[in-house]
Amino acid sequence: MSEDWAKLAPGWDPASRSDAVDTEAEETLDGIEKTARQVAGGGIRAAVLGVNDGLVTNLCLTLGVAGAATSAGTVRLSGLASLVAGALSMAAGEWVSVRSQVEVAQGIERDLHRAWHLSPPVVLARLARSMRRHGLDAETAERASEGVVSAKRTASKDAATILFGVNSDDAGSPLIAAVSSLLLFMVGAFIPLAPWFVTDGGTAVLWSATLTAVASLFVGGYLGVGSGRGPWWGAARQLLIVAVASAVTYFVGDVFGAAVA
Repeated sequence: MSEDWAKLAPGWDPASRSDAVDTEAEETLDGIEKTARQVAGGGIRAAVLGVNDGLVTNLCLTLGVAGAATSAGTVRLSGLASLVAGALSMAAGEWVSVRSQVEVAQGIERDLHRAWHLSPPVVLARLARSMRRHGLDAETAERASEGVVSAKRTASKDAATILFGVNSDDAGSPLIAAVSSLLLFMVGAFIPLAPWFVTDGGTAVLWSATLTAVASLFVGGYLGVGSGRGPWWGAARQLLIVAVASAVTYFVGDVFGAAVA
């Protein structure tokens, strides 16, 4: 290959290339591809939202009810009701959301297919303009556009991706999103509720807050690693969000619980 690496990658030294470095680069790309597929499928987003919402929602609810000086039985019942209702609500919301994305993307692809049958030159010209905006010269963009539309099986999907950044295959799976959200919300919601099955009062409040804080640190750390910012940044941000939300809710429960009583 005769690429001009000084122009294409000015910060890279070709002399540093080796089989080990190439293997590491390939493995990095494989890892990115795996993560991208999970993101596209909707599983990661739904799972993170589910466990995070479960943690925050049920910690706030249990602390709010506990702040109103109610019995441990009331806290348990409220927490279980919140767990079930929240999990079902999250699952239904994720399914409808992702399914709507898929249907919108499929509609765009159908409309693009119709535009092609109305006037192929217009679609080709639009594709070429889009590729030129991404840095291709006019001749290369024209050839690439012809190559896209000549792939009969994937032409509409590929053209929709290039023109509008939309692809029905990348919109995600409604089922995966719903199930991930349902299960992870239940797990997250049960963590702050668990201590109330073995103790009550201030001890249960302390354990609820502690367990939720630990779980939040793990969730935040995982997100921090995935985003490239490092585990501590994500963990600290997540812990701060949970701490502020739970403190406000406990205060509201304490104030209004006393007022109601």
